[in-house]
Amino acid sequence: MTVSDTIRVPIAERFPAPSVMGVINVTPDSFSDAGVHLRVEAAVTAAWGMLDAGAAIVDVGGESTRPGSEGVSAEEELHRIEPVIADLNGAPVSVDTSKAEVARRALELGAELVNDITALRREPELAGIVADAGCYLCLMHMQGEPRTMQVAPTYDDVVSDVKRFLEERLAVAVDAGVREELVCLDPGIGFGKTPEHNFELVRRLGELAELGRPLLIGFSRKSSLGKLTGRATGTTAASVGAAVSAYDRGATIIRAHDVREHVEALVAARAVGGT
Repeated sequence: MTVSDTIRVPIAERFPAPSVMGVINVTPDSFSDAGVHLRVEAAVTAAWGMLDAGAAIVDVGGESTRPGSEGVSAEEELHRIEPVIADLNGAPVSVDTSKAEVARRALELGAELVNDITALRREPELAGIVADAGCYLCLMHMQGEPRTMQVAPTYDDVVSDVKRFLEERLAVAVDAGVREELVCLDPGIGFGKTPEHNFELVRRLGELAELGRPLLIGFSRKSSLGKLTGRATGTTAASVGAAVSAYDRGATIIRAHDVREHVEALVAARAVGGT
């Protein structure tokens, strides 16, 4: 059976709230793990560990998107992630890419979700690839690009501006043939936003939920959390705290580096909430 032959259930059924997406950065310059997963064996082992710890899916990326980062070619990105996804051999995998060529190959290898930080703006042809594959899609808001996004980001109202952007990009995806029920939305914590913007987005997450699509939040280890405690990056404890707050306000998928801690905290939060 090919990817295009697979009939996907709606993304809200595939990833019921709260679901955790584990992060596998196959890069030498990630802000969070300093290249520990650059080796194929290490990346695959870590991915299976996250799945065993309760992750619903692992997000494999071969291009750093930390503030100030430079891009890499599609060839280099594929060189990094192709053997990892191939070795995972049918495990639930998302590909973190904005490149059509990379997404196409990852889907051929069994990836079920394309996580595009540019929301189909970098390579518009990616929309057709997603539509033809019938795979899941995550559209993220980012002001600027990774190289420049943290240079004085400004908004009239960050929540209203992000909501408008995501609504527009969702319409673009649907117009290209992507099934709306297969799409989730990400406000892009840390992508062209100050700490105040990031916290405001989570505080008012209910306004973004009005778009009618599941919301993915990636606050794990972000520097905004580190600033609260005088650290360069957020600790596991701070990341978990932000994740629980996001879930309480309507987040469906939590993208996290420390999977077990997030899964256990969210299980408790769901039990307390009675859902």
